[in-house]
Amino acid sequence: MEFTTLMLTSLLLLLLHQQHKFVRAMNDLGEYITTDIQISWLPNLDELMKGYARNFRPGIGGPPLNVALAIEVASIDHISEANMEYTMTVFLRQIWRDDRLSYNHTNKTLGLDSRFVDKLWLPDTYIVNAKSAWFHDVTVENKLIRLQPDGVILYSIRITSTVACDMDLTKYPMDEQECMLDLESYGYSAEDIVYEWSDIQDQIHGLDEIQLAQFTITHYYFVTEMNFKSAGQFPRLSLRFRLRRNRGVYIIQSYMPSILLVAMSWVSFWISQSAVPARVSLGITTVLTMTTLMISARKSLPRASAIKALDVYFWICYVFVFAALIEYAFAHFNADYMRKQRAKIKTHKTGGQEFKTTGKHAIVLFSLSAAGVNHELLMSNRLHRANRVLRGDEVENGKARAHTRGTALNKKLTLKSIFKPIDSDTIDIYARAVFPAAFAAVNVIYWVAYTM
Repeated sequence: MEFTTLMLTSLLLLLLHQQHKFVRAMNDLGEYITTDIQISWLPNLDELMKGYARNFRPGIGGPPLNVALAIEVASIDHISEANMEYTMTVFLRQIWRDDRLSYNHTNKTLGLDSRFVDKLWLPDTYIVNAKSAWFHDVTVENKLIRLQPDGVILYSIRITSTVACDMDLTKYPMDEQECMLDLESYGYSAEDIVYEWSDIQDQIHGLDEIQLAQFTITHYYFVTEMNFKSAGQFPRLSLRFRLRRNRGVYIIQSYMPSILLVAMSWVSFWISQSAVPARVSLGITTVLTMTTLMISARKSLPRASAIKALDVYFWICYVFVFAALIEYAFAHFNADYMRKQRAKIKTHKTGGQEFKTTGKHAIVLFSLSAAGVNHELLMSNRLHRANRVLRGDEVENGKARAHTRGTALNKKLTLKSIFKPIDSDTIDIYARAVFPAAFAAVNVIYWVAYTM
């Protein structure tokens, strides 16, 4: 009985303790729910906007409005040499003062919804050299409005724009380009708006951290200038940055294959002159491969009249490859000529031996007809004395013709001595040294000219 009473007492005490905790928690929640949140420091936006004319700039009729700009680069997505343009995503921040929106309820800055932008006057800033541009609206419009008690407004937007960039591709791919982003007022002249870079814009945030595939950003700076038009003077702010092209990919994809093709064409100098199919096929293959490499490299470039450094190098390699093919044609011609000359000399030697054999038979026949020859000599002497006068002129003419033939023969011998055929093997030996030396010298001149 005592044990049962003790158990009931313990259960009752436990229930009372849990009830006390529950009541205390409910009282705390009730105090939180019934507490009134004090937001009396917030200004009444409806009163601020009462009588506000968004079609007129702040301080109209007075001095020009100062608008400070600041840029933060989010990314540079694409740089195209063919279209001479680049795509950039930036955060454009504009700061100006509108006394009509000042308030004295508090000294705190208000962060307003992006839909409030449609009720305000905004500077008509645009990108001068933009080909196309668009705002971002995921998940909401990427716009920011902050209002300070003294009427200073911070307006920030996220823009992606494709911007034109004039490029000088004369030294491509050892070139450096300077691109710019020009900001200007579209409708307000310098009498109404004056643009200036913000005090916090001592550097471009994000630009130093951008990694590009083909370029490296080496330098950037700000420019403030005045653009003169027929409608007046318009203030312009420019961000200019220099891009240096990374040459590694071009050395691997263009220069090294070209050098290897030229070196491959030199292999024919070590192939025998008699292996005509091997040397001709090697020369034609290297010429056609070089042509294909030139065409494929130009597909990504604009069809400009300027001669690029890569084009110059391709043509240098093309000339050396073609010269190697011409060298074999010249060596083969000399080898064929020397072979014909040796065959002709051999034929003359064989003819001399036949002449000696025939001469012996002629002596025997001559001795048998000696009497007949003497009779013929007597008759010929009589005719010779009768026609001696008539033949005097013919003798003189014969001497002149003989002199002319002798002069021509001397000239022919002189030209042959000058243009004496060279042995084909000697030509190949010279080519093995001359071609590599000439190619190395041209490469030194090329790289010094385009990299200095």
